[in-house]
Amino acid sequence: MSPFHPTGNSLNVVPGTHRICFSLFHWCPAGYTEEEVSRALKEASFRQTGGKGHQTARAQPKYKILLYGDLPKNKENIIYLANHRSTVDWIIADILAIRQNALGHVRYVLKDGLKWLPLYGCYFSQHGGIYVNRSAKFNEKEMRNKLQSYVNAGTPMYLVIFPEGTRYNPEQTKVISSSQAFAAQRGLPVLKYVLTPRIKATHVAFDCMKKYLDAIYDVTVVYEGKDDGGQQREAPTMTEFLCKESPKIHIHIDRIDKKDVPEEQEHMRRWLHERFEIKDKMLIEFYESPDPERRNRFPGKSVHSKLSIKKTLPSMLILSGLTTGMLMTEAGRKLYVNTWIYGTLLGCLWVTIKP
Repeated sequence: MSPFHPTGNSLNVVPGTHRICFSLFHWCPAGYTEEEVSRALKEASFRQTGGKGHQTARAQPKYKILLYGDLPKNKENIIYLANHRSTVDWIIADILAIRQNALGHVRYVLKDGLKWLPLYGCYFSQHGGIYVNRSAKFNEKEMRNKLQSYVNAGTPMYLVIFPEGTRYNPEQTKVISSSQAFAAQRGLPVLKYVLTPRIKATHVAFDCMKKYLDAIYDVTVVYEGKDDGGQQREAPTMTEFLCKESPKIHIHIDRIDKKDVPEEQEHMRRWLHERFEIKDKMLIEFYESPDPERRNRFPGKSVHSKLSIKKTLPSMLILSGLTTGMLMTEAGRKLYVNTWIYGTLLGCLWVTIKP
């Protein structure tokens, strides 16, 4: 029998849709480092969280996702670049990752303000999320150090970046106008259905991991639907997506080999903008094509994305069971409430000390 040695680590457990963080004394098999065991536990925990979201979404009667373009099936170390429409975009990244059995590998580059989210702000940081500020406040050194530590540790990487920096909302005309003015001032083509992408996070991520990566996934997402006046409708919120009838979601994926991505920052800036020009042209065709056969779809053949129940049901049962078990007892309910209160306070302290 292999010897074991004890180690203390943090294990995250998610009752229902909420996360409880507590310290658990566990045994680490010899031959594995404490960091490797901790990472495996965190990735297993993240799979449970994502699986719960997918199982909830599967139950929606109008839930339908159509995939176009490249459909990778094998695990890869990648940077995922996508346009940003809704908080549901986080689930979209998970849906694509779970098709490759890589859900536990998903890490996000997030706006700095999100680190104050109750419980989840701390959790995303622990799982490898990177919080960044925009413009002059961007801390490049901090991001490089964190990414380099993942590369050195051989951490599987499915790094999700939304280069626009904020969500595109057709009703926020000032944001759109400001983004278009920013492009015009720099001599870049003005975009209509996406915002002008910012380069810093993408360049730092690629520069740190270029030898470690397999590819870039360029992902374009659109939530089908128009209002009564025929105008583009705002993308659904997370609550609307999970609790109401959801529109069709169209996802186009371009897998780009890393050798085709320029390394120098200014060249990459132009390359990234060109990728968003391609997105914009697809979205213009999607919304405005005079040919009804080409409207409300992306070019090429579509595949209806269906997840097998075995990939989502286990997490649904585990998490629902944990939630029910806690809420049925007075001690469990007390723990549940205290976790929200003290877990949030400790989480805020954690991200302040160790962002």
